[in-house]
Amino acid sequence: MAKVDWKKYPVLFSLYIAQAVPMSFFTTVVPVIMRQENYSLEAIGMLQLVKLPWVLKFLWAPVVDNSTRSLGHYKRWIFGSEFFYAAIIFAIGFFSLQADFSLIAVLMVLAVFASATQDIATDAFAIHILKKRERGYGNSMQSAGGFAGSLIGSGALLVIYYYLGWFYLLLFLAAFVVMALVPLGFYKKPCHKLAAKDKEVRLKDIVTFFRIPGMYKWVLILFFYYSGIMGIMTLVKPYLVDLEYSVKDIGIMAGVAGTTTALVASIFAGYIVKKLGYGKSMFIFLTISLLAGIYFYRLSLVPLPGLHLIYTGIILLWIAYGASTVAMYTAAMDMVRPGREGTDFTLQIVITHLSGLLLGVAGGKFADIYGYSGAFLAEAGLSLFALALLILVNPVKLEKLRQTGKMNLC
Repeated sequence: MAKVDWKKYPVLFSLYIAQAVPMSFFTTVVPVIMRQENYSLEAIGMLQLVKLPWVLKFLWAPVVDNSTRSLGHYKRWIFGSEFFYAAIIFAIGFFSLQADFSLIAVLMVLAVFASATQDIATDAFAIHILKKRERGYGNSMQSAGGFAGSLIGSGALLVIYYYLGWFYLLLFLAAFVVMALVPLGFYKKPCHKLAAKDKEVRLKDIVTFFRIPGMYKWVLILFFYYSGIMGIMTLVKPYLVDLEYSVKDIGIMAGVAGTTTALVASIFAGYIVKKLGYGKSMFIFLTISLLAGIYFYRLSLVPLPGLHLIYTGIILLWIAYGASTVAMYTAAMDMVRPGREGTDFTLQIVITHLSGLLLGVAGGKFADIYGYSGAFLAEAGLSLFALALLILVNPVKLEKLRQTGKMNLC
C-alpha cells in the first residue's frame, strides 16, 4: 500500500484560508465599518464590485497554465500573488476610509485580482498533488479553509478593529496572509513532473471546453446544482429580519452557526466522497438540498416558528451547502484537460458562482411576488430539477469518456 502524504492537506487548508479571510473582510467587515462612517447604502453596495476579478479570473487562467511546467512554477505563482496581495493589504492601512475611499477601492480591486490569481494556481496545484482517490479529502480542506476564513474574516476581524483600529487591523491581515504561506514553503513532493503540454493554452481553449461532446450536459449541472440552496441562502437573512430577530441574533444563527456547520459538513463530506465517489455523493448532497427547500417552505407557513425550528433549518441548509461544495469541486477536478488544469477548473467554478448570483437575484424578485413560501417552494423545485439532471447526465460517465480521449479536444 502506498504511503499517504498527509502533509498536503494542511498545505491546502492554509492556502485556501489565506485567500478567504481577506475576501471576507472586504465584503463583510468593510461595509460595516463604512456604515459606521456614515457612508450611503449606495456606496456600500458598489463595494461589491471589488469581487469582479474573482468572476473574471478565467480570462487570465491560460496565462498561469502556459507558464507552468512543474509544481515549483505553481508555487512561484502562489508566493508571488500572495506577497503582492499582502503588500496591497498593508498599503491600504495607511489610508483613511473617509478621505481616500476611491483609492482604497482601487487597491481592493488589485488585491482581489492577486487573490483570484492565487486561487487559479492553487486549484491547479491541488489537482496535481492530489491523487484521484485523495481529491475528496483535498476538497474538504478547500471548503473547510474557505468557511473557516469566512468565519474569521467576518467575526474576529471586527473585534480586532474595535480594539486596535484600522491600521493594526490591516497589518494583522497582511501578516496573516504571509504566515499562511509557511506550510507551502516546507512542502516538498519529489519526483513529480507535470505532463508535457502539447501546445500553448489560449483564450479559445475556454470555447473548446464547451465544444467537447456531451460537455453541455455537465455545464447544465454546474449551473443548476446549487440552484435550490443559493436562493434560500439569499432569502434567509431577510426572512429572519421579518420574523423580528435582531442583527446580533441573525449574525449568530446565519454567520456563526451556519458557517461552522458548513465547515464541519465539508470535512465529513470528504470521507463520503472518498467512499462512495462523487457521483453518488452529489446525488445524496443534492437530496439534502431538496429537503432544505421543503423544510423552509413548511417553516414559512408557520406564523411564529420557534428558535429550535429556525436552527434546524439553518443547520440543514448549511450541511447541504458545505457538503455539496466538496462533491462539486472533486467532480470539477476530474473534468479538466491535461495541461489546462487551471483554466478548466476555474471556468467550471466561475459558472457555479455566476449561476448562484443570477438565481439569488431571481429568488429575491420571486419572493417579492409570491412571498417566502412561494420562493422556498420554487427553490425546492429547482433542487428536484437538478436531481433529474444529475440522473440523466451521470457525471461519472462523462469523466470516463474524457479519460478515453473521446472528449479531449486539446
